[in-house]
Parts: sequence; structure tokens; C-alpha cells
Amino acid sequence: MRFSSKTVGLASAVITVLIWTGFIVIARASASRGLLPLDIAFARVLGASAVLLPWAWWLMRPARQAGQQVGSLWGLSPLPLRPTVQTGVLGGFLYAILAYTGFFYAPASHASVLMPGSLPLWTTLLAWLFLREKVSAVRAVGLGFIVLGDVLVGGASLLMAFDGGEVWKGDLLFMAAGLCWASYSVMVRRHGFDAVRATMAITAFAFVCFVPLFLVLVGLSILPTHLHLTPWSEILFQAVFQGVGSVVISGITFTQMVRHYGPVRSTMITALVPGLSALGAVWFLGEPLHWNLLIGLALVTSGILFGVRQAKPAVVSPGAVSSGSKP
Repeated sequence: MRFSSKTVGLASAVITVLIWTGFIVIARASASRGLLPLDIAFARVLGASAVLLPWAWWLMRPARQAGQQVGSLWGLSPLPLRPTVQTGVLGGFLYAILAYTGFFYAPASHASVLMPGSLPLWTTLLAWLFLREKVSAVRAVGLGFIVLGDVLVGGASLLMAFDGGEVWKGDLLFMAAGLCWASYSVMVRRHGFDAVRATMAITAFAFVCFVPLFLVLVGLSILPTHLHLTPWSEILFQAVFQGVGSVVISGITFTQMVRHYGPVRSTMITALVPGLSALGAVWFLGEPLHWNLLIGLALVTSGILFGVRQAKPAVVSPGAVSSGSKP
């Protein structure tokens, strides 16, 4: 059974928004449950690898049997080495490490504003630089709202740094994570990567490079870890949600959404994420919503919605979307 491009794009957008919302709330909750940031990233890579690496091997099997040279990293990645490294660094473990570390300094309500809120800004700038996409005056106004909202939240944390606060560190890490993901999304659009293969490449790179390095540094007592102090149920949960959910499912649906709507409009569609995740932080984590957070959240959400309403549908070339990719 085949679905229309519009249906696939809409379903991908809904799934991405729901998983991103849960990611923010659960990642902040995980910061107080024992595991360190790199521990969570390690579980994330293992969970995603358990699904995607066997899938990648099966996907490339017919080509290998035909004697073709496919993929890289000893057959674990379906993409050539260079795009595998590029997507793996930006959309893989670097994004995860920055985001998970940020949750150890700043609350989920800050992440709700700064991570999805900075995505339209970074993506617009990168799309303008590398894809030569024009920025209309109306979209620029929407981006201005987003910048004001980010400054209102992050700026207050920077002022608190003079009193010894550390929330600003998390805010900067959230912004950096947003930059990494925006760079990945523009790269997907520029090269027309297949959704499934791009996500497989991310996971293969993290499995080959991050996992061995992490284990060696932990074994040499250079990196601290709480894996041995944490119940297996917690580690398994992180592997399933952070790996299978946030990487396998969300990674594919986001890439598919980018291919259908384009990078700028796709990040604008995440307008629901700040509000939903901020409410989730209040409801599930008991976090307060101060006046600057409320105003910043309103500005960011308004700016994203403004951009969505005014954004023009992206034009996708016939060869850009692989007919075999799945949402």
C-alpha cells in the first residue's frame, strides 16, 4: 500500500513533533536518575545500532552479491565515507552529547525554547549560505520574534552567571545542539540523501567511532561513568527511547519531512514542540514557568507559526526522494 507524498510528509511531521517533545522532557528527567550525559549517548547509540545496522546489512546485501562496491565503514553504512562522516558528526553523536550535557545544567523549559527555537534561525542562515534560498521580509520578521524569545531566556541566564549560576552553560549547549541539527538538515536537503540511509549512516559512524572510544576511555578511568551503578531497566529504557525512538523513528521521519517540505519550512513546523514540552516540564517535572520563560516561549512559538504561515512549499526535484524510503 502506497501513500501520497502529502500524507507521508504530514505523518512524518506529527511523529517528529511528538518524539521531540518527549525527548526534551525525558532527557531532563534522566539527568537526575544517575546516568551521565555520555552514558545516555552510549545507550542511545547501542539502541539505534541494534535496529539499524542489521537493517543496513540486509539493505546492501543484493548489491554486494552482485559484486558492487557499496557503502563504507566495512559495510555498516550505506553511504560513502565522506557523507557518512559529515552526517555522523553533525546529526549523530555531537548533537546528542551537546543536548544531553545541556540538560544537566538547564531545565527542560529552557530547552523547550532554545533548541527548537534556534533551529529556524540556524537553518535559515545555513540555507541562505549554502542553498541560496531567499529570506523574505515576512520570514525575517518571524525570525526576529524567535531571536527575541531566545535572548529573553538565554540572556537572563547569562546575567545570572555573575552570581555563580550555571544555567547559561546549558542554554549555550542547547543552542549549539540546534546548530548541529540545522547543519544536518541542510546537508540532507542539499545532497538529497535518502531518509533511511542517512539515519543508518549516522548510527554506523557513531557505533564505529564513539562506542570503542567511550569504552576505552572508561576502561582507562579517564571518563567517569555511572553505567555500573544504574539498574539495567533504566539503561534498557534509554536504549529503547533515545535509540529506537529518537534516532530510528524520529531520525527517519525528520529526514523525510525535510525532503518533502524543505529544511526551513520543516523546522518551522516544529512550532508545537516548545509549548508542548514546556507544559510537559511543568506537569511531569514540576518546573516553574517564570515570566521571562513565558514571554520567550510566546515569542518563539509566534515566530515559528508566522514562518509556517508565510513559507512557500519547497520544490523537490524528481530524483531527490527515493521511492523506497519509508516514514
